Amino acid sequence: MKNILVIAMALITLQGIAQEKRALANRMDRPHRMSDLSPEQAATLKTKKMTLHLDLTTKQQDEIYKLNLENAKARKEMMANLKAKREHGELKKPTQEQRYKMMNARLDHQIDEKAKMKTILNSEQFIKWENHQKKMQQQGRKMKRHMAHKPSEAPKNRK
Repeated sequence: MKNILVIAMALITLQGIAQEKRALANRMDRPHRMSDLSPEQAATLKTKKMTLHLDLTTKQQDEIYKLNLENAKARKEMMANLKAKREHGELKKPTQEQRYKMMNARLDHQIDEKAKMKTILNSEQFIKWENHQKKMQQQGRKMKRHMAHKPSEAPKNRK
């Protein structure tokens, strides 16, 4: 009887670990699915999601679509450049000065985007948008930690 319980517990534990790894793999695939879209499609989807989340007016939707389209085009171009460098073997680890410039440019872009969103959204929508941005940033950090660990050493989700 004890042996059956031990075997059952072992099977349940293995099944739980397998499901956790599968869920992590599914989350890792999401960015690749979005990268297959054109900038216009990505901007449209993001704008519609924001409309549902923030209850945007049609004027706000148009302005945010333009902003999202601009960002999507820049992101697509950057990814194409990285892919071309990777294929040609020119992709190298950036120097400290290059990393500083990239981080500085990214922060300038975030400041600029925040200022634009502040002019487009009303105060209630802006607070909601900011909270969502913070949540997404935390999820990004969590994913980065998962990526840094080997799959066999990935920390378990604690609740």
